[in-house]
Amino acid sequence: MIPRSLIPCLALLAAPVSAEELMVDPSVGNNTMTAVFDAKLGERITANSSAVDCALQWDDKTATASGRCSVPLKSIRVDNEDTKTEHFWQWATNKKMDPKGCRFVAQFAGIKPAQALVAEQAVPFSAEVGFEVCGRKRDDGGKEKVSGTVVLLPAGSYGSSKTLRIRAKVDGFRRDRYKVGPQWTDGWLARVQSLAKVVAEEGTIELNLFAKAK
Repeated sequence: MIPRSLIPCLALLAAPVSAEELMVDPSVGNNTMTAVFDAKLGERITANSSAVDCALQWDDKTATASGRCSVPLKSIRVDNEDTKTEHFWQWATNKKMDPKGCRFVAQFAGIKPAQALVAEQAVPFSAEVGFEVCGRKRDDGGKEKVSGTVVLLPAGSYGSSKTLRIRAKVDGFRRDRYKVGPQWTDGWLARVQSLAKVVAEEGTIELNLFAKAK
């Protein structure tokens, strides 16, 4: 005979789980991040990575997505130049940690598309997402506005697993909010004024992701 004290626990175990786990594989090369910082009087700088890593949970009951995505700093290239890339790594870490230990992270919960997902049709979404750079959150504790589309690709239409193709965009991302720049980096203080107009503080981040069911 089952003790009464165990009945609630057994009921929870027997209940169906509505959340489905999906993964974005950073090793396949088609999950990308592109960040563009275009200074009006200076340079147009483009940072790229093809190593975006995400763990997502899709809840069929509420039609919402939650999870975490990250990009290793060492995977990011700036204008495909070694010098610019090294400088960016220094700015991101403030030269206070090994670039290998730094990640750009986005955490989100309860993102709901504008309508029910339909196979092979783009459905828009918008959300506010918290970001971190090398463990630093935005200086005012706020979140970034993210918009984009999600497309449901059933098993067989894009590989053997159910896939969500996600395209997301962050407009007005200010790197100074996360203390990414020469003014926070040892050894760069004397060059801050000369770089003020050359490197834009505000940019646009775009993500192209394929989240596959586990």
